[in-house]
Amino acid sequence: MPLRLSSLPALAALPFDEVIDVRSPSEYAQDHLPGARNLPVLSDAERARVGTIYVQQDRFLARKIGAALVARNAAAHLEGPLAERGGGWRPLLYCWRGGQRSGSFAAILQQIGWRADIIEGGYRSYRRLVVATLYDTPLPCPVVLIDGGTGTAKTRLLGHLAAAGAQVLDLEAMAGHRGSVFGLIGAAQPSQKAFESALAQRVTALDPGRPVFVEAESARIGAITLPPALAVAMKGARAVRLDVPMAARVGHILEEYADLIADPARLDALLGRLVRYHGREQVAQWRAWAAAGAFAPLVEALITTHYDPRYARMSKAPCVPLTLPDLGEATLRRAAAQLIAQHGKGARALP
Repeated sequence: MPLRLSSLPALAALPFDEVIDVRSPSEYAQDHLPGARNLPVLSDAERARVGTIYVQQDRFLARKIGAALVARNAAAHLEGPLAERGGGWRPLLYCWRGGQRSGSFAAILQQIGWRADIIEGGYRSYRRLVVATLYDTPLPCPVVLIDGGTGTAKTRLLGHLAAAGAQVLDLEAMAGHRGSVFGLIGAAQPSQKAFESALAQRVTALDPGRPVFVEAESARIGAITLPPALAVAMKGARAVRLDVPMAARVGHILEEYADLIADPARLDALLGRLVRYHGREQVAQWRAWAAAGAFAPLVEALITTHYDPRYARMSKAPCVPLTLPDLGEATLRRAAAQLIAQHGKGARALP
């Protein structure tokens, strides 16, 4: 009998050795259940071929061709990734929604002797739980925003808060983006659905009796849009603004964006995207500084000319200022301890 998913927290307690996503690689890449492994029974090309035959030619023919492809791919999985599984192995399989792909593979595994089950409603049933968590339900605990201009080490402070036992949502890490034109982390951002899956898992693990610390963000982080539950909670949250000397901010950015500084072509291309905001003459000066390796004046100019004015124009709730003399680790640890004492009931005290 197919397994019905009741809640996101229940996923961790399911009595299965492995969760297998049998959808095509592109479906899996867009999003999947936490920890699921992709063993596709139809490749992207095969899925497209079967779907075209189903719609344009004959449904029976499509099912027959699809069954042959599923059997062939199932054999490859049995002789490859699953070759060493013992008799007691118990997998949970899912596909998109109808259960045809997962049911076909599960039937083969059951005939071998494994206790294989499928998820009722497939990935779509899981996705409904994610949507209910982030779109239909208020965030379960109050939010404390860590605000401040570019280069004030808000993300590093979140790390110290987490290390001290406070609840933290690091949205930029989940979104793979630092929230600026220079902000991409890695090769690409996750899909919107993958971001929401990661966020929903963290939200459902929050203790409602304690606040969660979140870096102040706009409605979008790169290409990712914050879902309503979080956006609404952040809009009405208490906020702390970090005030940090310019020299410390510049030094922090030079360290934080070392990967970009080491890639002159990428940096030049990103600077070119600022022409529409500041004109060719101004951006030409910044490009010249970058080419000459004058990164400190470049960063200071970007902060004072581009980022701080934009920060000042943003509509913000009243913030409680927190002045830091520098951005050393000891200073950030003390700041975390202060914030926990003021807001973070239940967090572990720092020595």
